[in-house]
Amino acid sequence: MSYKEEFVKFMVRSGVLLFGDFTTKSGRKTPYFVNTGNYKTGAQAALLGEYYARNIQEHVEGKIDALFGPAYKGIPLAVAAGISMYRLFDRDVNYCFNRKEAKDHGEGGSMVGYKLRDGDRVLIVEDVITAGTAIRETLPVLRKAADIEIAGMVISVDRMERGQGEKTAIQEVYEEFGIVTYPIVTVKEIIEILHNNPVDGKVYIDDEMKSKMEAYMEQYCVK
Repeated sequence: MSYKEEFVKFMVRSGVLLFGDFTTKSGRKTPYFVNTGNYKTGAQAALLGEYYARNIQEHVEGKIDALFGPAYKGIPLAVAAGISMYRLFDRDVNYCFNRKEAKDHGEGGSMVGYKLRDGDRVLIVEDVITAGTAIRETLPVLRKAADIEIAGMVISVDRMERGQGEKTAIQEVYEEFGIVTYPIVTVKEIIEILHNNPVDGKVYIDDEMKSKMEAYMEQYCVK
């Protein structure tokens, strides 16, 4: 079993990959949803970090000076990925994250953890990308901190949806900012892995759910 298959089943077992009726941050009605806020145990965090670390090791070349986790969901993702990068691949990478509101006492500022420096190569660690809203909020925070280079962005799931135009949010982020995004899995891979394939005896994507997901993709996704 590939780490992609393991990851999809891990998301289901963790109550993170959900099926039903949901509304995304961009306001779209969707039959499936990825909520990384549902991870809640140490065991889950350890495994999650491993999947992110394997994705990083596979796709992101060269030195990474820091992992940046956008508040709030990106924070534990960056920490877990950093731990696993060290444990699995002997790569000791700094991590940092931002506060939603700047601190006006103590050390002050909006950043926590590693202090970014000019010339640092930073990898953004996120959960999902739907319309690219979060990355547009994140970049000003990073660029205010230092004159850095973005090494890319790693995410759990590529929903393969159009962003603000006719291209996917990932394509738009690349064209607008030059940032390459590396998903652990895509929605197409999720369907392929789970369609009529039970997890612990339960089928999560039967023919009806597959049809709903494909109808949603027809409306919002780029083939």
